[in-house]
Amino acid sequence: MANPHPLMTESSGTTPADSAVQSALRTLDAEGSGIAALSAALQSDLRAPFVAAADLIRNANGRLIVTGLGKSGHIGRKIAATFASTGTPAFFVHAAEASHGDLGMITPEDVILALSWSGEQPEMKNLITYAKRFRIPVIAMTAERESSLAKAADVALTLPKAREACPHNLAPTTSSLMMLALGDALAIALLEGRGFTSTDFSVLHPGGKLGALLKYARDLMHSGDAVPLKPLGTKMSEALVEMTSKGFGCVGITDARGHLAGIVTDGDLRRHMDHPDLMAATVDEVMTRNPKTIGRDVMAGEALEILNSSKITTLIVTDANKPVGIVHLHDFLRAGVA
Repeated sequence: MANPHPLMTESSGTTPADSAVQSALRTLDAEGSGIAALSAALQSDLRAPFVAAADLIRNANGRLIVTGLGKSGHIGRKIAATFASTGTPAFFVHAAEASHGDLGMITPEDVILALSWSGEQPEMKNLITYAKRFRIPVIAMTAERESSLAKAADVALTLPKAREACPHNLAPTTSSLMMLALGDALAIALLEGRGFTSTDFSVLHPGGKLGALLKYARDLMHSGDAVPLKPLGTKMSEALVEMTSKGFGCVGITDARGHLAGIVTDGDLRRHMDHPDLMAATVDEVMTRNPKTIGRDVMAGEALEILNSSKITTLIVTDANKPVGIVHLHDFLRAGVA
């Protein structure tokens, strides 16, 4: 049977699996070298332009317009999405489509981030002319300092030269990754500069598992009579009825002020099975004091991490040390968090 991939050859003495892994390692090594070169550049020649680009975007009254063609265009779409999701209004405009009406999406209040490895795509010409006409700041991301795009830009982010992972040094691989990484670096620098919080992030990500992780404990907790609670001094026989009827495998113990004093769990019961008369004992003798709790405004993702790291299944939600709710691992599963 003829080889379906006649251009692909294998070195003698190696299996297809070995060849694939070695190829992957060479790719990662090449792309890693590109990121390392970019990191070094940010500590030298690229430092000042990066700061200037961040300032331009931060101080814009409008949005960030990301543009590009080919692989740079695909990377540009991802960069625009990252900016938009981290508090910097942004969207992508295809450089070729811009000349056919999409220039109307760009206003004098905006800033343009143009991606082009060579900096010489003819499709960029009309967009640059439009930007100059309406005095719209342009940030170029390119590898050619002397390119038409770099010279026309207000700020040029010149990426260091790096070999593509492609063995022919042709397919955009390392170069695309470097553009994406620099775009991410800009977005995160702006996020941190603005003090963009996880609460801000949750407003922009209400859907999917990420949205579920950004819910609050108050959104998932059971409250009111659903919370298993008994006061100090309660006999274990009564506490066990409360545990069983509420179905959380535990009961919170409160003091005279209504503050949470402890918790009795299934584990506590097992640890005290050798008690001569466990059901006649009081909860004070069996409970775990100072149990782990969370507040109403704790993110679901953080609460789930507490459950996992502590190897427990339930958390009591408190307000000023008074129990106001309870969340179980099953609540996180139902919400799509876990």
